[in-house]
Amino acid sequence: MVTVAPQVERVQRKVVRVLTGTQVLGSASITIGLAFSTLIAASLSGSDAVGGLAQTAAVAGAALLALPGARLAQRRGRRPALILGYGMGALGALVAAVAVGFGLWQLLLAGLVLFGGASSANYAARYAATDLAHPHRRARELSRVVWAAMIGAIIGPNLADPAGRVAASLGMPVGVGPFLLAAAVLVVAVLVIQLGLRPDPLVVVRNARPVEPQHCSGGGPAGPGGLRVWGTLGPMAQLALVGVMLCHTAMVGLMSMTPVHMNHAGSSLRVVGFVISLHVAAMYAASPLFGWMADRLGRVPVLAIGASLVVAASGVAGMAPSHDAPQLAAGLALLGFGWSAGLVAGSALLTESVRVEDRPAAQGFSDLVMNVGGAIGGAVSGIVVTAWSYAALGLIVGFTALPLLVVCLLASLRRPAG
Repeated sequence: MVTVAPQVERVQRKVVRVLTGTQVLGSASITIGLAFSTLIAASLSGSDAVGGLAQTAAVAGAALLALPGARLAQRRGRRPALILGYGMGALGALVAAVAVGFGLWQLLLAGLVLFGGASSANYAARYAATDLAHPHRRARELSRVVWAAMIGAIIGPNLADPAGRVAASLGMPVGVGPFLLAAAVLVVAVLVIQLGLRPDPLVVVRNARPVEPQHCSGGGPAGPGGLRVWGTLGPMAQLALVGVMLCHTAMVGLMSMTPVHMNHAGSSLRVVGFVISLHVAAMYAASPLFGWMADRLGRVPVLAIGASLVVAASGVAGMAPSHDAPQLAAGLALLGFGWSAGLVAGSALLTESVRVEDRPAAQGFSDLVMNVGGAIGGAVSGIVVTAWSYAALGLIVGFTALPLLVVCLLASLRRPAG
C-alpha cells in the first residue's frame, strides 16, 4: 500500500490536472481528424470499402503503439510514453494532410495508422492518473481523466468544418484543414505533457518503493513478447483485462451497426446523429459515478454492473425495430454506461492487481487487446448484420457478455469489496 504524503497529494493533483487537459486536447484532435476521414478516404479512392478502412486504420494504429508505449513507460516513465503517442499522432495527422493534398488514399491510410498514436496515448493517460492516487480513490482519479474526453469529443467534430473552410480559403483541399488542425492540437498536447507532467508520477511511485498487496502479480515483459504477459497475470488481473476487452468489443460492435440499422427505415442523419451522440455522452458522462462506486463498492461488483448493462443494452437495442429511434437510443445509452463501468472498474482492478514495476506492461497489453477486440467487433458485426440481422447481432453481443457477468458475480461473493 502506498503511503500518500502531503507532497505526493500535491503532485497527484497536478498530474490529474495535466492529464485531464491533455485528454481534452487528445480527444478533440482525434474527433477532428476522424470526423470526415471515412468520407475523405471513400472520395479519394472511389470505393466505400476503402472508406471503411479509415476508422480501422486508426484503431489498428492505436493497437500497434500500445506495447511500444508500455515498454517506454516501463523503462523511462509516463511522460516519454505519452509524448511518443501524441507525437506519433501529430506526425500521422501531417501525413494524412499531405495525402489529401495530393489525392493519395494509400498514404492517407498510412497516416491514419500513425494518427492512432493519439488514441493510444489517450487510453494510457487514464492509467497515469492512478500511479500516485490513494488506493481508495484510484478509480475516481482514473474516471476524472476518462470524463474529460467527453469535452474534446463534443468540441472536435464542430471544429472540423471551420478548419476545412479555412483550408479552402487558402487554396487547399477542404480535407486538409481538419488534419492540420488535429496536428496542431496534438503538438500542444505534447508540450503540455513535456512541461507539465513533472515529476513523472510513475517514477515517483517507483522511488517510493511501495509494499505490494499479496494478491499482486507480475506483468511480464512488454514489447514484442507482450503476449507472454497474460501467463504472468493473476486471476483478478486476468478478469480485469477480459472485462475491459469484452465491454469495449461489445460497445464497438453494437454501436457501429446501429446507424446502418436505422438507415433501413430511412431515419434522417439528424435522428441517427442524436442517437449516437446520446451514446457517446453516456460513455463518458457517468464515468465519475462509476469511479465513485468502484471505490466504495469494489472493482469487481462494478465490473459486474458493466457486464449487466451491456447484456441489457443488447436486449433493448437488438429487439428495437429499425424505425424505433427512442428504443435504440435507450439501448445505446445503456451500452455507453456499460462500457464506462467496465472500463473504469476493470482498469482500476488491473492496476491494483499488478506490481508497480510491471504495471505498464500489463496496462499496455490491456489496451492492445481492447483495441484489437474493438477492430474485430466492428468487422464481425457487419458480417453478422449482412448475413442475418441486427437482432442477431444483439443476441450475440448479449451472450458474449453474459459469462463475464456470471464470473464477476461469483468473484464478488469470494472477494471483499475494494
